[in-house]
Amino acid sequence: MDYEFKQRQAIFRPKVEDLFEYEGCKVGRGTYGHVYKAIKKDSTDKAEYALKLIEGTGISMSACREIALLRELNHPNVISLRAVFLSHADRKVWLQVDYSEHDLWHIIKYHRASKASKKPGSNIPAHTVKSLLHQILDGIRYLHYNWVLHRDLKPANILVMGDGPERGRVKIADMGFARLFNSPLKPLADLDPVVVTFWYRAPELLLGARHYTKAIDIWAIGCIFAELLTSEPIFHCRQEDIKASSPYHQDQLDRIFSIMGYPLEKDWDDIRRMPEYPTFQKDFRKQSFTNASLAKYMEKHKVKSDSKAFILLSKLLTMDPLKRITSDAALSDPYFSEDPLPSKDVFGSNPILYPRREFINDEENEDKADKNQIKPASKRMKFSSGKNGQNMHQGMRQSTAYQGISSSSGKNMNQPTMVTASQQQHHMHSHLSQSLTGSSGHGSRNQQAQQQGQRQTLHQKNMFSNANNNNTAGHSLFNTKGMY
Repeated sequence: MDYEFKQRQAIFRPKVEDLFEYEGCKVGRGTYGHVYKAIKKDSTDKAEYALKLIEGTGISMSACREIALLRELNHPNVISLRAVFLSHADRKVWLQVDYSEHDLWHIIKYHRASKASKKPGSNIPAHTVKSLLHQILDGIRYLHYNWVLHRDLKPANILVMGDGPERGRVKIADMGFARLFNSPLKPLADLDPVVVTFWYRAPELLLGARHYTKAIDIWAIGCIFAELLTSEPIFHCRQEDIKASSPYHQDQLDRIFSIMGYPLEKDWDDIRRMPEYPTFQKDFRKQSFTNASLAKYMEKHKVKSDSKAFILLSKLLTMDPLKRITSDAALSDPYFSEDPLPSKDVFGSNPILYPRREFINDEENEDKADKNQIKPASKRMKFSSGKNGQNMHQGMRQSTAYQGISSSSGKNMNQPTMVTASQQQHHMHSHLSQSLTGSSGHGSRNQQAQQQGQRQTLHQKNMFSNANNNNTAGHSLFNTKGMY
């Protein structure tokens, strides 16, 4: 690029430090990024925003893919992308999205603690559960309609707006694993052999399915629904997730079968075709799970098997992906027609009980950033930062799981990461700096562990070829027309 042109662009290019007050207001720290709560220096705009600084120099493939997708997506229940700021001086990338005060991970954790202390009314209110599920399904229906698989649905990636114009609105976030699936150049399992966070991974993925579908998102939603009803992760596995190329995991399958029962061929026709079926036969015996059923598990948590909530849950958690309910059909389920009806504000007319996010002290949290969050062990921290932060925000909780714009989900939530070569980062950073200058965009963390160099190159080619060939939202993936 011409040097004088770069100098002229640098003068007119907006800078984060000139537009926002965010110093001392960090609310998220991940392996691959930092998240700040910010307000604009322009006093006429009172809105709160989240700024995510991508770690390192340049931009990863997963962040590049997420920026491209989010610029095309426009739905009330999908995180909104406001702007991308590129700094050539220090090769930093900043992403601006709407700030969300809550997420399902912390909401569920709050109620789990209430149940442990045997407080009255410790369950999540029925209206809130139904409204949350309805909005999640509505957002996923929109993604699937536009041929996008999310591939990483979990409570930490479901944000909920706090007080304000969008109070109680669900925002599906963290699109770093998302992919277009309308015309893949090769099986998705070849490109990304391990997807979806451990406890929310569908059985077909654990059995090595090479051609998976949007049914993997539906299974994850079923897991989230069960967690909302019980305040406990339904398929929690004590063993650590293994960062390996093989998707098979005996202990996680054992946990699923101990609740759902042993999968029979009459219920799942294609189970014999799963790549890991021989290993599955060797590791599991039908007689070990004769007394297991979803109905028994939910009845222990006082959810009756004849309730409409349980009937919908059983459709979402159907073992055979071909028989699993779709998001469109789920939204028409009788569960949503009975009282209490779902609403746009998941909190209804009730006050918001949940604590706000705390600021993070970098010195105290540096060593804690890499701890595994899939075992809920978030610790409270006191805010200690500059006066600007103290004046702007008070009494907020630490957001170790602010996954909507933070890359912390990559390592902390048992997700695989992809190591991208510095040359590839330089190429993508240069491409974006020419395509996105002054426009909107958003991206998140690195993805997938230790992929082969050839596979990374194919990822790159697929990413940029999709902009012209695989667009499903009506215009180029790098076109800002009609967007935020």
